[in-house]
Amino acid sequence: MRVLSGEQVLARIFIGESDRWHPQPLYLALLQRLRKEGFAGATVFRGIAGFGAHSIVHSSHLLRLSEDLPIVVEVVDSEEHMETLTAILDEMVTEGLVTMEKAKVLKYAAGG
Repeated sequence: MRVLSGEQVLARIFIGESDRWHPQPLYLALLQRLRKEGFAGATVFRGIAGFGAHSIVHSSHLLRLSEDLPIVVEVVDSEEHMETLTAILDEMVTEGLVTMEKAKVLKYAAGG
């Protein structure tokens, strides 16, 4: 098991639920790729509403349910792993938003 502590990097990848990587949803393909590449972990969040660069509102509250709700993939890892993440995103993400910021890791441990 890897150990993370102190100053690390938090990346947020904002994509749409309908975005694809080959035959599967992009968020799932990203999650699998990050695991394969040895990242410490990642979490996928599904938003209830949002809009992006096209200014189209996607919401679960509209009369016709949106088929493209916002998805955020969060990854916390070292700067070295984030360089790998940048290459992965260049390959897999064609549209969306990616942010990175410093994060102080207080605890990272597997349950016993």
